[in-house]
Amino acid sequence: QVQLVESGGGLVQAGGSLRLSCAKSGRPATTYNMGWFRQAPGKEREFVARIIWSGSITSYSDSVKGRFTISRDYAKNTVYLQMNSLKPEDTAVYYCAGGSSWSILAVEYDYWGQGTQVTVSS
Repeated sequence: QVQLVESGGGLVQAGGSLRLSCAKSGRPATTYNMGWFRQAPGKEREFVARIIWSGSITSYSDSVKGRFTISRDYAKNTVYLQMNSLKPEDTAVYYCAGGSSWSILAVEYDYWGQGTQVTVSS
């Protein structure tokens, strides 16, 4: 059974930075593509970033491109989301997800973490 555990969320002022981590246990991390999604109150869960299983390809939503960076450390079975130049509209619960599909759709992912809250104050 695959388990994903996020950490690193918190309260930060606009313009600040946070790094989220997603630690994976279970099957080897190399078999899964990984993604980050977020969900703000009253809104649907939206794609933020994804990284292919080999780490060679990444993609981002337009709203975070140039500010966020996704990466993975195979030795630690961990995926990261470095978030810079944070804005109040980045406030949401952030989830990491894993799956065999290379997709920006949440329904295509098989495994999910419990989420970590990110709050950006203005």
